[in-house]
Amino acid sequence: MSGPIRVVVVDDHPVFRIGMIALLEEIPGVEVVGQAASEDEAVDAARALGPDVMLMDLDLDGGSGAEATRRLLRERPGVGVLVVTMFGDDDALFAAVRAGARGYLLKGAGPDEVEGAVRAVARGAFLLGPQVAERGVGYLTGARNARSGPFAELTDRERDVLELVARGHDNASIARMLVLTNKTVRNYVYAIFTKLRVTDRAALVVKAREAGIGVDQPEPSGPDQPGSGGPDDRGQRPLGPGSPGSRR
Repeated sequence: MSGPIRVVVVDDHPVFRIGMIALLEEIPGVEVVGQAASEDEAVDAARALGPDVMLMDLDLDGGSGAEATRRLLRERPGVGVLVVTMFGDDDALFAAVRAGARGYLLKGAGPDEVEGAVRAVARGAFLLGPQVAERGVGYLTGARNARSGPFAELTDRERDVLELVARGHDNASIARMLVLTNKTVRNYVYAIFTKLRVTDRAALVVKAREAGIGVDQPEPSGPDQPGSGGPDDRGQRPLGPGSPGSRR
């Protein structure tokens, strides 16, 4: 690459943006050309500034970093997106990778890690920070243990969210019920959209309910249920001659 690596920093926390920009400006051969605080601003910055690398938080005010990544890469597929986030869970990692991110670091990574990641992503390499590398390899190689039942590709937490979506709850109520932030729920929903290949909530609800998710299942009639012919079903149990309660 001739010339400096052109970088845009995307994060909805001004203090983090200022600190990251200061760090990047100390790296030889790196030029910070812009910053953004929301999903729409990130897409606009990619379009207007033509960066080589975008440092992307996943939890953006009024949007999702994963969705911003997907949108901007449709227009600027050559941009290298390096996710820098506080979320180290499998769901966030998977959503970012599926959206097209080339790198993933946790906030708190040291200056050398950040520099190495920026340079690697600018070269077109794929890089995962050490805290998430093992799980990321599992996703990419399919080594993750398969789950039984419909939608085996979903994580346990995504299944929790899908169950509530299928029952008609909005993101705010799901956040309250699962003790999560609205932004985190939004990221889970986006990951589910991606994995199940649906484009809107209505289609997701239909697909989930067709698979029996979010639908109350009838109670099975067990051996002790009235009318089942079980041992406690005295109304239909024949009495033999020697049975207690039979007439002598």
